[in-house]
Amino acid sequence: MNTPHTGRAYAAALGYTVIIGFSFMFVKMALIASTPLDTLAHRFTLSFIAAALALLIARRRVRLHLKRLLVIVPLAIFYPFLFFTLQTFGLVYTSSAEAGIIHATVPIFTMLLASLFLKERSGWAQKLFTVLSVTGIISIFVLKGVSFETSSMLGIVLILLSALSNAIYSVMARKLTQKQPVLDITFIMTLIGFVLFNLMSVVQHAAQGTVMQYFDPFAQPSFVWAVLYLGVLSSLGTSFLSNYALSQLEASRMSIFNNLATVITIFGGVFFLNEQLAYYHFIGAGLVIIGVIGASFAGRSKRAAPTGLTPGESKST
Repeated sequence: MNTPHTGRAYAAALGYTVIIGFSFMFVKMALIASTPLDTLAHRFTLSFIAAALALLIARRRVRLHLKRLLVIVPLAIFYPFLFFTLQTFGLVYTSSAEAGIIHATVPIFTMLLASLFLKERSGWAQKLFTVLSVTGIISIFVLKGVSFETSSMLGIVLILLSALSNAIYSVMARKLTQKQPVLDITFIMTLIGFVLFNLMSVVQHAAQGTVMQYFDPFAQPSFVWAVLYLGVLSSLGTSFLSNYALSQLEASRMSIFNNLATVITIFGGVFFLNEQLAYYHFIGAGLVIIGVIGASFAGRSKRAAPTGLTPGESKST
């Protein structure tokens, strides 16, 4: 069934895709001036401040009772904690291009996990379009000549685990967003990321005797712009958009938008880093776009009716 909520969910998924698409570029920019842990700590500090200000302006109160925290903490462990930690450290040891290939496995992981734990049944058409989308990403880098031989195996494993964490989060969030308000889930996820990443960063600085250097990266303007984007948009913004989209769309359907994000990463490099486009970019991008659109529409008549929840509502709290 197609409803206004479904349309807004696809708009949220597209917004999530665009933000994620540019995030790899900003992560690489931030890592020039800062360590992986400091980058994560600072981005989630800004993310938490933005989330708190948004709730203050909206005059909304989030109830942080133990029962709710115990439900949301497992979700936050996979996203943002494990996903961003594994992704950031993985990008230290491998290139963004290679990370893009590995990240294309997210829809496959998600489809398998959603089928196992959510009993989502995707038809042959949706499976075909999902594989087509993954093929589009892989074809870009294969035709480009990217080789894993020079990559660090550690980087490959870390990015693969980050992709798996993303898939697990999608499956868990799909179920949780049916019961808890999306705004509350997003705020608590951000709070947990803020506490964990800052704690890890401070402990590392204390062990190295460099606590006074904690804020040194902010002396570089490029880091400030990068961490603002990563904190406000890539951490907080994508958490809210993906949580809302998953409250309305199947996890397997939502996950294929990750591959569209890789296409945006490539074209972002063209417009902002003066990188060159080749014929295989257009071939791969075409396959991805067809795959995303096809999987979005395949079997829609067989889908369960959406919950009809607005971003701030839930069935029960």
